[in-house]
Amino acid sequence: MRRVIFNQKGGVGKSTITCNLAAISAVEGKKTLVIDLDVQGNSTQYLLGNKVADSDKTIAHFFKDSLGLGLFGGGKEGLDGLIHETPFPNLYVLPSHSDLEGLQSRLESRHKIYKLKEALEKLEGFDQIYIDTPPILNFYSLSALIAAEKCLIPFDCDTFAREALYTLMRAIAEVKADHNDRLEVEGVIVNQYQKQANLPRQLVDELIAEGLPVLETKISTSVKVRESHSDAQPLIHYAPTHKLTEEYRALHLEIHK
Repeated sequence: MRRVIFNQKGGVGKSTITCNLAAISAVEGKKTLVIDLDVQGNSTQYLLGNKVADSDKTIAHFFKDSLGLGLFGGGKEGLDGLIHETPFPNLYVLPSHSDLEGLQSRLESRHKIYKLKEALEKLEGFDQIYIDTPPILNFYSLSALIAAEKCLIPFDCDTFAREALYTLMRAIAEVKADHNDRLEVEGVIVNQYQKQANLPRQLVDELIAEGLPVLETKISTSVKVRESHSDAQPLIHYAPTHKLTEEYRALHLEIHK
C-alpha cells in the first residue's frame, strides 16, 4: 500500500504523522518504507538524525538519474540502491536532499512527473510505503499523488486550515481525474487537537456535517513530540506508553482495519 501524507498548508504535522505511522507499521512486522520528498528533510532527520548529510544515496539522485545527470543516466538504477536502513527493525527511508529544489524546473520541463510512480511499481519487498511531501502542490507533491493509492490529509483546526482543506480536496480530485484514478482520500487527520477548546470541536463538527472524511481518531499535542524529534526516535520507540503514542496506535488501526 502506498500512502501520501499531504497538505498545502505548512505546520500541520505531515512529517511527524508520516514517521509515526510508518514506525508503528514496522513494529507490527510490516516491512515499511518512508520516502521523503520535502526539501526540508524533516522525515529524514526524524528517522536517521544527521547520518545522511553527505550521502550520495537520496531521492534527489533518483530524479537526477531520470534527467541523465546521475551516475547511471536515464533513470536506470531505480530506487533500490538509494534506500537506507534506519535504527528501527523493518523501517527504511529514502532520504530527501537539498538538491531537490534546483532540480524541479528541469523535471517539469522534461515531463518526468510519472517517474516516481513507475519506479514504485517496480520496487519489491515493501508492505507499506508512506510518502512525505512539501507543503505546496509542486512537482514533488504531484508526483507523490500520482504514485499513491491513498491520501491522508493532516488538519490542524484553524479557520485558515479549513479554507486550505477545501482547496486541497479540489486539487486531489483533479489529480484523480487526470492522472491517477486509483487515488482515494483515506481521511482527514485532526492533529494538534485540543478537545477542551471550543473552536477545534466546532470546526471538526462542521467538517463532518459537510461530508468530509474526518477520521475518528484525533491526535493531541505534547512536548514528547519535540523530544522525539530531537532524539530521532518515533514515539513508539521514544515513549511507547505515552497517551500520544496510544493515539497514533489507534489512528494506525483505524486506517488499516
